[in-house]
Amino acid sequence: MPALPSLGGLRDRSRRRNTTAGQPGIAPIPVPVSAYVVDCGVYVEGKRLPGRWTHAEAVEEVRRRREGFVWIGLHEPDEEQIQSIAEIFGLHELAVEDAVHAHQRPKLERYDENLFMVLKTVRYVDHDSPDTANEIVETGEIMAFLGRDFVVTVRHGNHSGLAVVRRELETDPERLAVGPAAVLWAISDHIVDNYLEVTENIEDDIDEMEGKVFAPRGRVSAEQIYLLKREVLELRRAVMPLALPLRRLAEGYTPMVPEEVRSYFRDVDDHLTTVSERVASYDELLNTLVDATLAKITLQQNTDMRKITSWAAIVAVPTAVAGIYGMNFDNMPETHWKYGYPMVIAAILVLCLILYRIFRRNEWL
Repeated sequence: MPALPSLGGLRDRSRRRNTTAGQPGIAPIPVPVSAYVVDCGVYVEGKRLPGRWTHAEAVEEVRRRREGFVWIGLHEPDEEQIQSIAEIFGLHELAVEDAVHAHQRPKLERYDENLFMVLKTVRYVDHDSPDTANEIVETGEIMAFLGRDFVVTVRHGNHSGLAVVRRELETDPERLAVGPAAVLWAISDHIVDNYLEVTENIEDDIDEMEGKVFAPRGRVSAEQIYLLKREVLELRRAVMPLALPLRRLAEGYTPMVPEEVRSYFRDVDDHLTTVSERVASYDELLNTLVDATLAKITLQQNTDMRKITSWAAIVAVPTAVAGIYGMNFDNMPETHWKYGYPMVIAAILVLCLILYRIFRRNEWL
């Protein structure tokens, strides 16, 4: 059921509490569950029943028919608003708490006859260049409650919508007729496909960064490579922990996932393995780029030090001569000679030129 735009402001106001000293607390404005419901559909024999449904009406219709299932999607619900849904569908309180507060690792848990799965979503943030970007990967979360006759999805983040997944499934009634497990597979497949797309974009960024690092006069800040490495690690935290839940679903962890769906989960697991290998290789490549950048910085510093040392040696010649003849003693060689000053200047220039030629031949200058 699409959320009503006018209820968006109610969400923010419902979170506020009046805590001004001396002023009695004001009860929060009650927000209907529909403010957090993105869509609610009833599916029988793989086809969506017409009409708009509340979560209570939908589950009542399915259980009256004794067939089909309900798929309800929520977006960042409050604890109070999700409580009525949890009571109707029999969701475990610990799983509900995780779904509300988010920031969970990908995992799969079983509570009585229900499953609770957490998946991390990722989005590639467009930017002009990887060496000027502040963010490359944006993450979100999708929590899925799976029961005998329902799927409840809780979404956190603005980039992880499931409308596309729902539309694709609704065009394939045969697959949707399998039940809630087909929805969980479609969500997993959609998220892992996004992983593949993000890794391809990150690979382009790493290739561009690599070209700049190894360019003859390329200058790349080590901080930017560390930023890119941080984004790869963020992607790794989303990808790596998901391998075990997918493998368990593919191997028959629960009878709620029928055999015909397990093969699809095995395919998703294969795709995830590809993503994991790519992410691991990116991490190693970035370590190499960091080492190469630090080596270039060290080499440049050594070159600069050699130049500074060379010029210091050249400057030391006139400094030494000027220091000696600046002592103003009468009995010093050639102090009263007519050509003494020009000869000293000429000797200084010759010695400096000799030193300059020596340093240039040794590639210090």
